[in-house]
Parts: sequence; C-alpha cells; structure tokens
Amino acid sequence: MDLPEFLFEAKEWQLDHLPYEIMWIDQAGRLVYLNQTLCDKLGYTKKEATSLNIYDVNPRTTEEQWQKHWDEVQSEGTVNFKTVHKKKDGFLYEVEVFAQFFSNNRKSALCAIVKEITDSSFYKRVLDQAELLVKVGGWKLNLQDNSIIATDQTLQLFGVEQSEDIRPINLIRFFKDPDRFQELISNVLVKGEPFDEILEISNAKSEKKWLRCAGQPVMVKDKINKVVGVYQDVTEQQENTLSLYLYKEIINQSNDIVFIWDEEGRLQDFSKSAIQQLGFSEEEFQNVTIYDLDDDIDQAWWFQHFEDIKKRRHFRMEWKATRKDGSQFPVDISVNLIRYQGQNLNCAILRDISDRKQHEADLRNAFDEIQTLKNRLEKENEYLQERILSESNFENIVCQSDSYAKVLKQVEQVAPTETTVLITGESGTGKELLANALHQNSQRKDHALIKVNCATIPKELFESELFGHKKGSFTGAFSDKEGKFTLANGGTIFLDEIGEVPVELQAKLLRVLQEGEFDVLGGKTVKVNVRIIAATNRKLEQMVGEGTFREDLYYRLNVFPIHNIPLRERKEDIPLLAEFFLEKYTAKAGKAFKRVSKKTIDALMKYSFPGNIRELENLIERAVIIEDGTTLYPGAWLPETKGAKAKDDGLVSFEAMQRDYILRVLGTTKGKVSGAGGAAEILQMNYKTLFAKMKKLGIEKKMLAVRK
Repeated sequence: MDLPEFLFEAKEWQLDHLPYEIMWIDQAGRLVYLNQTLCDKLGYTKKEATSLNIYDVNPRTTEEQWQKHWDEVQSEGTVNFKTVHKKKDGFLYEVEVFAQFFSNNRKSALCAIVKEITDSSFYKRVLDQAELLVKVGGWKLNLQDNSIIATDQTLQLFGVEQSEDIRPINLIRFFKDPDRFQELISNVLVKGEPFDEILEISNAKSEKKWLRCAGQPVMVKDKINKVVGVYQDVTEQQENTLSLYLYKEIINQSNDIVFIWDEEGRLQDFSKSAIQQLGFSEEEFQNVTIYDLDDDIDQAWWFQHFEDIKKRRHFRMEWKATRKDGSQFPVDISVNLIRYQGQNLNCAILRDISDRKQHEADLRNAFDEIQTLKNRLEKENEYLQERILSESNFENIVCQSDSYAKVLKQVEQVAPTETTVLITGESGTGKELLANALHQNSQRKDHALIKVNCATIPKELFESELFGHKKGSFTGAFSDKEGKFTLANGGTIFLDEIGEVPVELQAKLLRVLQEGEFDVLGGKTVKVNVRIIAATNRKLEQMVGEGTFREDLYYRLNVFPIHNIPLRERKEDIPLLAEFFLEKYTAKAGKAFKRVSKKTIDALMKYSFPGNIRELENLIERAVIIEDGTTLYPGAWLPETKGAKAKDDGLVSFEAMQRDYILRVLGTTKGKVSGAGGAAEILQMNYKTLFAKMKKLGIEKKMLAVRK
C-alpha cells in the first residue's frame, strides 16, 4: 500500500519529533510508518522499520487475532488495550495502546499511539500481591460527586463484583451487628469521627469473617471532602483471641492451680484456683515473684530449674505448696516450657495430692504388717513355684538342663504379653511345644490355638487357607470357607515353617500383623484380634538377603525371638527324655519296660542326634517294639556313633555336616534336585552323583517329602 497523501499532509517531521510512540499499520499487518520515537524505542532504523510487520513488534499476535483486531477498531473507531512489544534485541516490555481507524480515498490504516507501562504494571502487581498477603482492601468515598472506588481485595472480602456494591448503605446487610456499623459510618460522614473496630460479617458467599473496619475523613477547609478506609480480614487472629478467652475460662474453672512464671521468677498469670487454695488476694498476686511465695526457693535454684525446663521441655515433680498462713500441703507439679512472644515461660500446674499421700501412707502401714508373712510364704513356696514352672505351666516339656531352662525363662517372660514371637531352631527341637506353652500361659488360653504348617500347604491354596474365600472367587470355590486367621480370632495362631510362605502373600500377612485386618479372597475386609507365633528352621536373615522373604515382615515377626536349642546342646536332658518316651510307648505297646539301662544312656549320650528330640523319640519307640523285658538295654535299634561322636566343642562328623547342608539346599530349592535352579546346580554336582550321595546319607525320603 502506498503511503496515503494525508500522511504527508500531517507533516511527517512533526510526528517524528513528538514525545509519543506512533505507528501506522495496514490491513495486512505491515508497518507503513513508525515515527522516530518508536524506532528509537524498538532499536530499529527508519529504513529497517519499513520492512517490519505487526508480528515482529507484537510476538503474541497471530494472523487470526490481527484480523479480529482490525475489524474491532474499524467497527468501534477507537480501541484502548494493553499488550507486549518486542525490541530488536528480543527484550519484551508492557505497553498501553490507543488504536484509531482512518480511511481516505479507499485506503485504510490503523494509527496506534503507544505508551510503555512496564513500571506502573509492576508496582500495581506488587500492591495487589501485598493486599492479598495481608488480606486488606482499601476504599475511598468522594463526597463531592458521591463516587466510590475500591480495590479488588475489598470486593473479594465481601464477595461482590463492583465498587458500587461496597457503598456503606449496601454493606449494612453483611454485618452481624448492622446498627453498630451504621453508627460508625454516620459518625465519620457527619461528625468527621474516624473509626477502627473489629466486626463480624457473613459475606455474599456465606463465608463468616471478622473484619477490621477503619475509616478516616479527609478535610478541606474544615469540611469533610472524602472518606478513605480499609477492610482487613482478621478472622484467624480474632478466633485465636476468642480461644484464649475460652482456655482462660476453662483454666479458671479447674481445681488445679496454674502459674505462669518468666525466667526471672516473676508471676505473669495465674488461675482463680490459686487465690482460692492459697488464701492470697488477686491484688497480692500482682508483681509477686516465686521467692515471695516459697521460702525454700532461692535465685540459684530457680535459674538451674529453668535450665532443666528448657532442656527437657516437660517433666513432673512433687513439692510442698505454701499457703498465706504458712501451712503446707503436698502437690504434684506438671512443668511445661512455653515459648511466647520471644520469651521462655514456665507453665506450672499444681494438683493437691493430700488425699493420695494419706492413702499411700495407709497402704504402706498395711504392707508393713504383712511383709514378714509375705517373705515367709515366698520362701516356703519357692520349690513349689519351680515345679509349677517346669511341669504344670509347660506341659509335655521335659527339662532339667540349665541351658534349656533359659529358653523356658524366655517363654515365661513373654507368654502373658500380646507380643509376636518368632521361634527358631533345627527340625525336631520341639518348637510346637514352645508354641503350646506360650498359648497356655497367656491371657488367650481360653480361646483357640490354631496351628498351621506352612510347608504342607500348596502354593496356590495359601491365601485361601490363611484368609478364607467366598464362593465363586476362583475355580473350585464351590462354597464359602473361613480361613485360619478367622478361626483364631480372640486366640493364637501358630505359623510353623513361616519361611515357606510365598513372597507374593507376605505383604498380606504383614498387614494382619500391623493393622489386624485382611481381605477375604473375593470378599470384604475382616478385622481380627489374633496373637501370632511363628516358627522356622530356616535362616530368615539369609532369605531376606536372597529376596525370598520380605525384610519388613521379618522385623515385624522378630519382635521377641526364642531360639530353641538342639538336643546336642542340652545333653543333660537325654536321660530324662529317654525315660519319658519309654514310659509313653511302653503303655501304648503293652510292654513291661520300667527303666533305661546305664549302658543305653551312655550310648545315647555319645550320639549327636542330628534329628534332635524327634529322632530320640523315634529311637525309643522303635526299641520298645523290638526289645522285651523290664529294662531297655542297647540293641540294633541304636544308631551308629562312629564318625558322629559328639565332641565337647559341638563339632560333628563330615558326613553329618554334608547331610545337613544338602538338606538346607533342598529346602531352598523346595526339593528340586536337577535342572535350572536345582540343588545339583547350586552344589555344582552332577544330579546323578547328588542322588547317589543323598541315598547314602539316608535323605532320599526327606527330599521327596519336601518336593510334595
């Protein structure tokens, strides 16, 4: 488009020297003219400016937006708006634009006068943000023309949209006490009396608030010209103040004495009960110190006492409080450190414990009267208590060794509690007997002890067995089934061989331990009150390292571990156990055995019993079947002891060690011998060689049992 003739007539040189930034743009968005002031602002020369378009100067404008803008200005004639301009070096700044449409000789253009407003916009945003942070809004009422203006924050406080809505006559309806608000406004408008008061409102959004309402007249020649004011949201501060009044009233209603002391020992506040119980007047408590109320306290003691408060923050102590008449009474003092307005305060709550002390004295006298009898009875019953511990309380646990007595002591300690117990030890050591003893000596003894052997449950049925299922929850679920945890509710559940629980189910077991709840398979969440006792012959720590046992479940189970020692570490019990089993199986078999010979005992004592008590029981049962007579003598039923002789240092034969290690590996592989992940691969042996070795060591059947 050629430069319009009327542009030249406007004397271009005058436009270049005006202090305003001016540009002309045609409908295609080309800049047909920029005055020198705008060229200097943008950083372009006059020549460079002739090749620019509106998109170079205003990077936020698209072709579609420009056409809409062109149509708007053409329709309205003049449009005022704010936008962003870009300099030659890429710097962006805010501007206010006054655009006007011109048309001459069928040629049209927009004339835009541009003013930078970056600084003013910045400060306005700062002020708006400051208002928002302190929740304060300003307003001004001009009495000359009755106009009113208000900030955005003022409108937000009342939930209205325009300044007219916050005229005093329109605001009265928001105030809980409209008469008081009207009185304040009337006084400032008529009498010129400023006001500053906190009032409660319920705004247009039904939000209840406390507002600080302030107004100040602006006088011109002794006449009220304007009124300016602020509304500030002080809801939080007011609610805190009301809470303090409430707490103070609660404290005053209490029988306990409450004192607030500063670090110098000056009394800052007190409850009404202090006046009632100590006999002082309220005036006498003014400007009093701790030294005035208690002759036993000096400055050195008080300063040390306050240092203890700052370190410990809270503690309790017993003291004697002194009344005005000099009489004293015992008190329990709860001492608390309070940090208030930058200083440390001692909040001391004194409770009269005269009745408690008298009761304690009466009890002490009664205890003194029966102490002698009590001591005598304890001595007389000492032997009986030991018998109860070893026989009655721990049914079927035969023991006379000191080493195993320590295990039973642990059972005695933890049985009455609700603590989870983890029993570890080799197979055959009697872990189930310990679980029975724990349950029978607990507060749950009148409820069920549910025993679960985790090694015998097929992997796919674990969840159903432990937690139950609903009909149709899986293929084959033809009816509802209660799980073991439901059956054990109120009692105890014994999870034997806990190391066999699949990893994917361990999280659900952990939830029962932590939350006391689980989800029935295909059903709802069930809450249970169950004490868990777990047992294992496996190294759970090692399984945690291998990733086959959850670490969090291990630590949750291992609250109170009890290690059930092997028979070779409690050999003193072998004669007693042998006699016990002989009596048991003699009665079952109808034989006449009365005792075990010394030679038999000697032979048994020389054997290491890798199968522990279970192996000893099996040997005696076999002997009763094979032998006859009244005394059990050595026979073919006794195991070979050569190469397996127990030593004082606990060492066993190489074959016994091989046997134990192969069993451990088979336990890890769940009985798998050959193939990937099998025992042969772990032991780096040919699987045929391993089968032969297992047969020689007599563990082939054990392996098959594990595989099942």
